[in-house]
Amino acid sequence: MYFDRSDKSVLARWSREVDWWLLACILGLVAVGILLTLTASPAVAERLGLGSFHFAKRQFVFLSMGLCLIVGISLFSTAMIRRGAIIAFPILLLLLGLTLAIGPEYKGAQRWLQLGSFTLQPSEFIKPIFIVLTAWILSADFKAQNIPAKPLATLMWLIVVMFLVNQPDYGQTMLISAVWLGQMALAGLPMIWLGMAGLSLVAGLYVAYLFVPHVASRINNFLDPASGDTYQTDQALKAFENGGLIGTGPGEGSVKLHLPDAHTDYIFAVVGEEFGTIACLVILALFAGIVVRGLSRLIEEENPFRMMAAAGLLMQFGLQAVINVGVNLALLPSKGMTLPFISYGGSSMLALAIGMGMVLTLTRRESGVRAEGAVQFGRQF
Repeated sequence: MYFDRSDKSVLARWSREVDWWLLACILGLVAVGILLTLTASPAVAERLGLGSFHFAKRQFVFLSMGLCLIVGISLFSTAMIRRGAIIAFPILLLLLGLTLAIGPEYKGAQRWLQLGSFTLQPSEFIKPIFIVLTAWILSADFKAQNIPAKPLATLMWLIVVMFLVNQPDYGQTMLISAVWLGQMALAGLPMIWLGMAGLSLVAGLYVAYLFVPHVASRINNFLDPASGDTYQTDQALKAFENGGLIGTGPGEGSVKLHLPDAHTDYIFAVVGEEFGTIACLVILALFAGIVVRGLSRLIEEENPFRMMAAAGLLMQFGLQAVINVGVNLALLPSKGMTLPFISYGGSSMLALAIGMGMVLTLTRRESGVRAEGAVQFGRQF
């Protein structure tokens, strides 16, 4: 895409400032997600008495919307990203409250709102918004503004965690807490306080283990597989064994016929069986490429808000991928967390698209110099 250097339009500036390598990695991951949805979801759909391509068709809609969000949000200015987070945060807190009041209960949890044929999971959307808002608050310390930035960020974290724990959703709680802790470290929180915060998170997990049977069961099954039901994990490991180096071939896998969450939490196991270890490594390289490329763009970033917001979003993206892959490989306790842009799920797909669109905005540069974004477009906001 070429525009004359004198062209000051929004699209022209975007084409000069956006990181095309980062965008290419994201689009590559989306393309992989389309392929894997076609191969992993039909067996699950047929088992549930639905049309073979029921999940695939829905996922294509979500992916199309996600692509529009990624590109559309990447056109925004930094100010628009910040203002959008400020507006969206209280709305999402309200939606989180509604899930506890009127949301349907599924497997002992209330995490969703039913909107016609679409099931909305507000906790997915709160993650990128919380990260951006936390970065904005913490950046005040770098500008010598007389506000208690770190206590305010901690209070905001406690509010979000309170909603998540009451759903309950301990996996999302640990993920968002880890990112919050990383942002606090970037903001210069002393090591003694970082250590105390880390110990508090470990203590909270131990309390959940003692008093929440669901959490205790998953941890016990991980530490001692013979102590409970490890069917999905066993099937996932069997899939990797069957696949070997090059896999059994697209659509030829057998484990997905018996794996309940083959199209969501355990789609990486389907990759291992049908496409083999090499394909798994390629996908992991795409995830690593997105995180490393994004972080490399922040090395010389002078704006503390942009640096902490983009780093936090990349941390969330990378940790979510690590958790999902770790569960598939039996390296972590079972947890219902999607593989970014690959697992089936509308809320997760759209929330990740929002996050990656923000990353593209926050890492934009022109000729190696930090650019604030589409100024003319931002003024219209």
